Amino acid sequence: MRLVHAADIHLDSPLRGLTRLGDSDLAHLLRQATRRALANLVDLTLARRADALLLAGDIYDGTWRDYATGRFFVEQMGRLRDAGVPVFMISGNHDAESEITRTLTLPPNVTVFPSDEPGTHEVADLGLAVHGQSYPTVAVHDNLVRRYPDARPGLVNVGLLHTAADGAEGHDNYAPCSADDLTSTGYDYFALGHVHTHRVVAAGEHVAAFSGNLQGRTPRETGPKGALVVEITGDGPAQVEHVPCDVARWERIAVDVTGSDSLDDVLALLGRELRTARASAGDRPVVARVVLTGTSRAAAELADAERLREELRTVADGMQVCLEKIAARVADPASGGGVDPELVAAVRAATEALGARPDQLTPWITPLDREVGRLLRGAGLLDLGDPGTRADLVQRAGAGLLARLAGGDA
Repeated sequence: MRLVHAADIHLDSPLRGLTRLGDSDLAHLLRQATRRALANLVDLTLARRADALLLAGDIYDGTWRDYATGRFFVEQMGRLRDAGVPVFMISGNHDAESEITRTLTLPPNVTVFPSDEPGTHEVADLGLAVHGQSYPTVAVHDNLVRRYPDARPGLVNVGLLHTAADGAEGHDNYAPCSADDLTSTGYDYFALGHVHTHRVVAAGEHVAAFSGNLQGRTPRETGPKGALVVEITGDGPAQVEHVPCDVARWERIAVDVTGSDSLDDVLALLGRELRTARASAGDRPVVARVVLTGTSRAAAELADAERLREELRTVADGMQVCLEKIAARVADPASGGGVDPELVAAVRAATEALGARPDQLTPWITPLDREVGRLLRGAGLLDLGDPGTRADLVQRAGAGLLARLAGGDA
């Protein structure tokens, strides 16, 4: 049996970080990215002649702005109906019953599992039993899988669950469970959603995996995004293949420029990293966030933000890579010899601790956000409510303080 497993489509979700790209063709493509990724998922399901499509929650991104979002999803599921492919789906925290205010009738090939208790749907001609439960509310803190029914004998058994499993950084700990909880059901495969990074949670006789999301939506959701093609033969564990469905690729490129004597050396290092990112993305556009670190005699040149931006963009444009943001945290090796190493270590430790908990900045950020936050967001400069932006500001402030200490400008 061949199944395709996807989750966290977040259809028509606004992608963050586009304001820096202006009104470019790339920005327009990214605004349509979640729809195109869903179409790619349907293309993949048809091309691989899958027996069924499994959707493990967060199909939508909360309340629709209009019916066009639901209509597009219905149209794509209709393509699978016409090909005789059943679809099994559950609601996650973003599309829980308590969140969606609009609904459209789904094609008859789509089965949505109930939210009050786990349900089971059998497809006799496939020899398939699918088990799942939708979210009734946005926040579900119970271990749902412990109530899932045991595997039905003589059938291929598959589970659908929207969960943080044993925990995932950056994701609310919804429907927590362990790998043992998942494998104890005896299902051949457990299709998981909620975590936006592909990960295999259980790899033994009974396999459980996150597919990750279909399309990266922020500069922090980097690398290939897509779906899993699951092969179940009965001769061993399910075999899982990750297949990209994204239409654009976010990348974070960190370059240690230690030992570089000039700006040209730095540009050569970056060029190699950009070529690697460009090659791995295939024909997809690449949107990169570049962070330069280390110690270099080119530190003074790299401190000129405007010149650095233009120099790096010249290199990137030649490779069809768009630079979303550039940060230079480079120190001059000729300075800082007289700085107390304990002070430097304390600044670095404080920077790392505060960067890991940007919520601690709330008492200081909130008044500033009230006063100028809307203007900053409207100009595409900063979103002070975004934890990633706050963490980046902490890192920049720490690097700036260290540079001032090294230069004796304290």
